[in-house]
Amino acid sequence: HGHTGIALATGDPKYRDPFLSSASEFAQVVFNDIGALKKMLDETIAAVIFETIPATLGMPIPDDHYFAEVKNLCLQNGSLLIMDEVQTGLGRTGCFWGVEHYHTVPDIIVAAKGLGGGIYPVAATIIRKDLETVFHEDPFIHISTTGGADIGCVVAQKAVEISSSAGFLNHVNELARIFSDGLHTLKDNYPHILLEIRQKGLMCGLKTAHKDFGPLLTKTCFDAGLLCIYAGNDTSVLQFLPVLTIDFSLAHEILERLDTALKKAGEFIQLIKNQGAS
Repeated sequence: HGHTGIALATGDPKYRDPFLSSASEFAQVVFNDIGALKKMLDETIAAVIFETIPATLGMPIPDDHYFAEVKNLCLQNGSLLIMDEVQTGLGRTGCFWGVEHYHTVPDIIVAAKGLGGGIYPVAATIIRKDLETVFHEDPFIHISTTGGADIGCVVAQKAVEISSSAGFLNHVNELARIFSDGLHTLKDNYPHILLEIRQKGLMCGLKTAHKDFGPLLTKTCFDAGLLCIYAGNDTSVLQFLPVLTIDFSLAHEILERLDTALKKAGEFIQLIKNQGAS
């Protein structure tokens, strides 16, 4: 487009600085605030980059019309819309791409993680057909010293085939209903710990009442046999990401283990309060 600006990039300095994306060509914008984006867009902005549901930010669920409005603003401004679907892609949210929930077709999608089906590391950048022109003059303008994994491509092809099938996505959505019911019951049972369930399919953020409760639940979940990491940019949120292929009985067991973790966390919180009182 001949624009000088590169993008609106998300993340904190811990993640940005090592990869030079704290450079002045990048500017940050508040997520899920269309007004903030509108103020930022001008002729220098070449592209806008979003995670469909930003995990490290605490998994805020965007408004239903947000990304459609974002795409419209990008079209008006002549900017590309790039969606990072590394975590939300490949069926995690109950659709093949998370952004499908928002009826928006981006110009570029970045995929990884689930693309390898847990078997082989592979990533992909998927671009709109007409954007290929950047490669026409010199097809070797972008090559990779450590890329070109034939096995990775075969694995990715199979992962896409499986995770895009109706049966697979139906299973994810059935699991999502089980977890939604269970998580909201736990929220009712532990109102002093859990404030909000942020969920889209099997991408869940458990918003707690205190910034220390995310790390505390990470520990009590681990002791209960669950690997759940708190969100780096909002430590009051616990990332809860069940495996997409589990059966229903394991889903119920996971909820039971989470109940145990919340109970242990509650006991610890009460202990600390009692010590503070004494």
